[in-house]
Amino acid sequence: MKQRVITGVLGAGAYLALLFLGASWYSGLLAVLATLSFLEFGQMKLGQWKGPHVLLGLLLVWSILWNSVSVFLKIPVPSILTFPNLWLLGIVLFFVLIVLSKNKVTIDHIAYLSLGALYIGYGFAIMIETIWQKNGLALTLMVLFTTWASDSGAYFVGKRFGKRKLWPAISPNKTIEGSLGGVLVGTLLTLVIGLCYDLGQIPTLIGLGIIISFVGQFGDLVESAIKRTTGVKDSGNILPGHGGVFDRFDSLIFTFIILRLIEVL
Repeated sequence: MKQRVITGVLGAGAYLALLFLGASWYSGLLAVLATLSFLEFGQMKLGQWKGPHVLLGLLLVWSILWNSVSVFLKIPVPSILTFPNLWLLGIVLFFVLIVLSKNKVTIDHIAYLSLGALYIGYGFAIMIETIWQKNGLALTLMVLFTTWASDSGAYFVGKRFGKRKLWPAISPNKTIEGSLGGVLVGTLLTLVIGLCYDLGQIPTLIGLGIIISFVGQFGDLVESAIKRTTGVKDSGNILPGHGGVFDRFDSLIFTFIILRLIEVL
């Protein structure tokens, strides 16, 4: 627990420092975190983060990030480097790899890496796009702290009052009481940050807090399901006491994607 707290405090401090330094610094940090998350994602199933198929998947992640950044920086992008064309090229190259590897690279590997590239790439790309928006810092802080508070609240409330299992087939330690406690804590934090930055009326902020808290917890279940499928405990070990980068950003990736789909961000 001590190691977990130390890593959490130092990691959160460094993360927030780069966030407050400005959109460019924060975007660079997110690009690094997206890279590490995808490499961990690949290693979870393949047992390694090296190989041409993993590199190709990583290039697809970077293509999504680059297309997002180029819009806000108003950088002209050649048509071959636009997202649809790059992905068409990526699909072709994936199938070429299957042939050249003599089926050592399988269609299962390609499907897994492609889905991971889309999921992780878009999740971090939406985080980047959010910080460049009007009120981007406030929106980012609200989603970050609500998600973190919901996760921590669920852990401590569940540890103290948890009795009924939430989803034992996926995550046996999570409880219904913990989940509801996390939603309450997360919603209160959304309300505080939203009112401080004038992001909406109280009913709107309460509704948004409930959505972010629930969605963040579901994002954690998504990664738990992936880990059970791939037979690993953590996505990595780069963060002592916390596992890997993907372990720490699973909820945020899912939350930012859902908030974009319902047109909140």
